[in-house]
Amino acid sequence: MSDTRIRPMTVDDAGAAERLTAVGYHELDTRMFRRSWPDPQLRPPERGAHWVDRARHLIRTDPGGCWVAERDDALLGVVISFVREKLWLLASYAVVPEAQGLGLGKALLAPALDHGRGCLRGMLNASSDPKAVRRYHAAGFTLHPQMFVRGTPDRSQIPVVEKVREGTESDVDLMDSVDRRTRGAAHGVDHQLLMRQFRLVVSETSSAQGYAYLDDGVALLAATDRRTASRLMWEAIASSDDVLVGHITPENGWALDVGIAARLDVFQEGYQALRNMRPPRPYLPHGALM
Repeated sequence: MSDTRIRPMTVDDAGAAERLTAVGYHELDTRMFRRSWPDPQLRPPERGAHWVDRARHLIRTDPGGCWVAERDDALLGVVISFVREKLWLLASYAVVPEAQGLGLGKALLAPALDHGRGCLRGMLNASSDPKAVRRYHAAGFTLHPQMFVRGTPDRSQIPVVEKVREGTESDVDLMDSVDRRTRGAAHGVDHQLLMRQFRLVVSETSSAQGYAYLDDGVALLAATDRRTASRLMWEAIASSDDVLVGHITPENGWALDVGIAARLDVFQEGYQALRNMRPPRPYLPHGALM
């Protein structure tokens, strides 16, 4: 791999990086999937466009955390990390299958980890890939198993959802406040991207606040108490015929309670990898923006 160079990622790399990660994740899903699950599908164009939009957003807002590995003008790997208020986060990390096992993944991750050296905490969503898990563990991350619920809900079990309204840009301060109470750092400028890609709902009472981004289930949810979080998740279930709610740690058992009550199926997959912090709660992170 001596002819491979690792360089900062630019917005012009986003399209090629999207395809690299789509193929890489599909290869991993194909290798790791269980027989009872549907066959893995390559990332569809709409989600690919969202990936490119997100990558360019992160490059523009925190370029120091974004890197690619390149040989002969072809990308072999990509890592996208970013910092929000002393919290280091890993959004995407992939190496093409033919370049794996040669030390490129470790070399590529190194500048992204170095970018977060001044952060108090770290957070990422990890797959079940044993090689990646070992790499995150070696970097000082504690691994917390995650679950997800999916399926067609039993609509007779869905309660009347009250105290939930459509969110707007005027809710950003409220959401950042909830973020700080749950994960220790605000999403800040990331809310602008999330509002472009998902439906935002907010629950606000005299004693509790919370919000959720919805996309055939929950894309991201944060609240100050379990009751508010459950209310938001029920709104997500009521809004979709085919529901997926992922990234559920054992500390967020309220989400399992809601999913099981809606007659959704429960599965275990992947890890929430954390450094110097406990699993956020009540909180369901976005896959890339956490």
